[in-house]
Amino acid sequence: MLENLAILVTGATSGIGLAIARLCREKGARVALHGIDAAATRKAAAEIGAAAIVANLKEPDAPARIMAETVGAFGRIDGLVNNAAMLDRDTIDSLDIGLFDDIIAVNLRAPLLLIKAALPHMERQETGGSVVNIGSVNAWCGATKILSYSVSKGGLMTATRNLGDALSSRRVRVNQLNVGWTASENEHRIQLAEGQPADWRSRLNALQAPSGDILKPQEVARHAIFWLSPESAPITGQVVDVEQYPILGRLAIHDPGRQ
Repeated sequence: MLENLAILVTGATSGIGLAIARLCREKGARVALHGIDAAATRKAAAEIGAAAIVANLKEPDAPARIMAETVGAFGRIDGLVNNAAMLDRDTIDSLDIGLFDDIIAVNLRAPLLLIKAALPHMERQETGGSVVNIGSVNAWCGATKILSYSVSKGGLMTATRNLGDALSSRRVRVNQLNVGWTASENEHRIQLAEGQPADWRSRLNALQAPSGDILKPQEVARHAIFWLSPESAPITGQVVDVEQYPILGRLAIHDPGRQ
């Protein structure tokens, strides 16, 4: 499905990013795995047989350097997965300008700059290229305690649709997965930090997890692979909610028929 394609996955040392990078390798792609921690990045890259790229996406010049390293390693770039993100909590009352700027830099500015850096390489290839932005269902509104994160993902969603239109004639596709609640290592740490018991996943109700559990990184990865592959061409500018229930229009009030 992805044989010999060169794909960059950001924020890929664990969770959804690592699951996507691993599945890309299993499907035959050459993968550049990005992370912020040098040791963790090199360990994850060695584990799946990928090239390791270490950079802090808060730095404005990081995207160009990351793309240069990717093209330097493979001679081309066919797919880009913008997965790296900051998920710090804040509300309108606790809003801090420094934290807000960092979240926007990593979650919105960096993906745009990575696409800009990839574009000259992708558009000169006969097969073009594919960008998959990993968004969030919080892009539609979001909980009150993740204001800046929700704003950043809403911006990414608009950028996806804008660039899907703007770049379609240049054979570069841009699509987004608005991912729901996923059982990553980072999510487990967040739940414990917020006072949840270690077995919090066994205490979910049917409204939160109709299937009995929340999403797993590997399940999200399968959707990313489809949008990276030629099998999803020529579709572009699409935002797909990856969740086990419909997001828009779903009533938040308690349904007596569910536990």
